[in-house]
Amino acid sequence: MEILLVEDSLMFARIAIGALQQGRIQHRLTWLTDGSEALQFLRREGKYAAAPHPDLLLLDLKLPGMDGRELLAKVRADEELKVLPVVVMTGDGEKAQLGDLRVEAFLTKPLDLPKFIEIVQKLSSFWKADMVLPASQESPL
Repeated sequence: MEILLVEDSLMFARIAIGALQQGRIQHRLTWLTDGSEALQFLRREGKYAAAPHPDLLLLDLKLPGMDGRELLAKVRADEELKVLPVVVMTGDGEKAQLGDLRVEAFLTKPLDLPKFIEIVQKLSSFWKADMVLPASQESPL
């Protein structure tokens, strides 16, 4: 599972990364701290031209530059990105600020680690059930 974590707080990033490890969720994680940079990553622009397509976006709403709400709006408006599952990590009372932007789950900071692990495991199970692995091919040589 490819995960993009967009979080400007080192402390909360460490907590999220530790929870993923504690939950034994097989993943590869990219951590970015800025909404504009995250959008470039998601769109595979500039230095992120070879970036992997994430299977999950873990998103803080309060970010420098482009905040999480604006990033989420751009993701949901993009034909290629709009189906990307998003889990928002936020403070109390910020859910209402998202309007009709769809997210798979909200986690209130400070993070409830068991709930965080449960949500990511459920999304991981969905991802595994939905993916198709290529057939094994022998080299013609």
